[in-house]
Amino acid sequence: MCRMNAVRSPMAEALARRMLPSATFVASAGVRTGDRDPFVDAVLAEDGLSLENHHSKTMEEMEDDYFDLIITLTPEAHHAAIELTRSAAVEVEYWPTLDPTAASGTRDQIMASYRDVRERLKARIAARFLSAVAGGEAD
Repeated sequence: MCRMNAVRSPMAEALARRMLPSATFVASAGVRTGDRDPFVDAVLAEDGLSLENHHSKTMEEMEDDYFDLIITLTPEAHHAAIELTRSAAVEVEYWPTLDPTAASGTRDQIMASYRDVRERLKARIAARFLSAVAGGEAD
């Protein structure tokens, strides 16, 4: 979960879907909705991934409202998730993740910022979940 479900959480969703067993339900949402970001598409394509038909959505728009774990990537999303889960037995983890949309400079410099977020998310997902997968293999 992130602020607008347009950059960080969709990127994390795409990575988690590839890295985790197919039986693991993974979905992303935001506090608000936002516009699709072409830099996200570009850095995911470099990794052989695509957002396909992703459209930005809020937690209220999720088809399923039962989760074992919500991972938040922004302070705003973290506060919203805590509020949302006050009366539910849901674990909430905060993974502070820089906003690559704040990057400026050349296209290469901006892409480097998005790549950094992608790689950090990939490492966090692997560290958090892959030790539980038999054999600890990522793919």
